Amino acid sequence: MARMRGLVVALAGVVAGMLAMTGTTGAQSSGAPLVGRVTLHAHNCFPEGDRWTDRLDRALGTHVLPIAIEQDVVWYVDPATGKGRSVLAHGGEPNGTEPTLDDYFFARVRPIVERALAENRRETWPVVYLHFNVRGLDAAHLQYIWDMLGRYESWLTTAEKRADDRIMPLAVGPLMVLTEGGQDGIFYDRVPAGGRLKVFGTAPVGRAPASNGADRAAQASAAAQTPPEILMPAAATNYRRWVNFPWAVVEQGGQTKAEDWTAADAARLRALVDRAHAMNLAIRFYTLNGHEPAAGQGWSAGYNFGSLDAVRVRWRAAIDAGVDLLATDQYELLAEELRNRR
Repeated sequence: MARMRGLVVALAGVVAGMLAMTGTTGAQSSGAPLVGRVTLHAHNCFPEGDRWTDRLDRALGTHVLPIAIEQDVVWYVDPATGKGRSVLAHGGEPNGTEPTLDDYFFARVRPIVERALAENRRETWPVVYLHFNVRGLDAAHLQYIWDMLGRYESWLTTAEKRADDRIMPLAVGPLMVLTEGGQDGIFYDRVPAGGRLKVFGTAPVGRAPASNGADRAAQASAAAQTPPEILMPAAATNYRRWVNFPWAVVEQGGQTKAEDWTAADAARLRALVDRAHAMNLAIRFYTLNGHEPAAGQGWSAGYNFGSLDAVRVRWRAAIDAGVDLLATDQYELLAEELRNRR
């Protein structure tokens, strides 16, 4: 009997190790495959002019899968031809020299996706999440993105569009495309019943009524005190499958105001994650960095905890709590932390 118990324990350890290697942290809800996998989210993973051109190579060079890649896209109309295209840029007016998603993102992830298709280990899919941060809501731009994704549909995770809004099972592919709010008209409403959803957006978030009309400081203070049920009032839908939060909903004032990490902070973080998962939503927090100011490589000062030790304790807490999409600019260091925790 003792020998049998030992065998069971050993087998349990093997299974746990296999789940860890695929990025799974526990039983997945019907929001799978987005819910239940702690995933490195490579924030602002694109060049800015002629700087930071190695960001995508750095992210993919971690060899951590799954991985989420954020791509900020803006609409550029060529004044000579009048034709528009989607280009990667963080801000300002594009001038047409910016890279396109076809050249910068899809060409670079093609070997990863094609290898995943050849291996056909569907339990590990998606291996890549593409997160669109669309600058502006130009309908022509959104339609361009939709048409572009059609060229890669054999790679994509999709779901059937129904006449009602019931959540349909995902047909999982190696790539899953995520976007944020305000884009339902193109990416959901125009899809006919029986068609396939190719992009999945965020659920609406709420805030404490007391913060309405308050100044930004008061709103920031209220954010960390707002009950999870108010912050996440609505469950997932067929299209809206994730929520996106600044760290200020965990610690008052966010990264630059954070003090020592406490048990109460950990409980707050876990309560937010648990609420999201109970509502069948994946949850993302942005953006957790910790470095000397001079070490930033175009990274926002507002996302900096100020030291690697300070951010590591929060990365570990987020991994333990089951945060689905954990955003950072320090790709390699978070990848190392994920490997160690798994």
